[in-house]
Amino acid sequence: MDQTGKTIMLPGIPNRIVSLVPSQTELLYDLGLDKAVTGITKFCIHPPHWFRNKTRIGGTKAVHTDAVTALQPDLIIANKEENVKEQVDALAAKFPVWTSDIRNLQQSLQMIESIGAVTGTVAKAQAMTDEIKTRFSQLKAPPTVIRTAYLIWQDPYMTIGGDTFIHDMLAHCGFENIFANRLRYPTISIEEIGNLHCQLLLLSSEPFPFKQSHIAALQKQLPATKIMLVDGEMFSWYGSRLLLAPAYFEKLSCAFFSS
Repeated sequence: MDQTGKTIMLPGIPNRIVSLVPSQTELLYDLGLDKAVTGITKFCIHPPHWFRNKTRIGGTKAVHTDAVTALQPDLIIANKEENVKEQVDALAAKFPVWTSDIRNLQQSLQMIESIGAVTGTVAKAQAMTDEIKTRFSQLKAPPTVIRTAYLIWQDPYMTIGGDTFIHDMLAHCGFENIFANRLRYPTISIEEIGNLHCQLLLLSSEPFPFKQSHIAALQKQLPATKIMLVDGEMFSWYGSRLLLAPAYFEKLSCAFFSS
């Protein structure tokens, strides 16, 4: 059963896997499934040699179903939020599709262990989740809660609500999401950020690639707010990259307090 509650039938351990999600593609690599993975998206940039050499089957929201069909996968790995339901359903009519649905760390750990079970890499997946749990348990909380906003898009400005995976990562950092009472990815204004007494504004590297120039422009409107660029993969990739996230979060917290 996948994380959407759907049961899929597999005759055995899959030998031809197509991944429609970048963070789960990286997970498959770290589980040692180099030979089994045949297709990935154009956004699956990790690991680099997979990006260069694996067959690309379009984007996460624009999957080339004919390219997937040509690969004749015995397993497709998708995500409820990152992929388009109609495209996933069309593929599921032909091939087994395992779909994740992730909004917090616990669901990420469940996903890793489930994919380990499906792909015959149970021991590696268990070792990975154990290590992720250990590293997050050792994550040092900042001395005080930091009122924080996290931008994912510009024109219009968009942030993250309290029901998202990024929100859960912020909470693990000790950062209080000032838009926690909103859902999903609401459009907001810079004036709202200021009115909510935001101490820290994080500009993500993805999906919109914020740069240093954006800090300069926003700082004029938010003179009392610390503004920092952050690696969006650390906050939004819910696979094996979680091994690296706690150390990154601690450095980010230290940078805030040392500035």
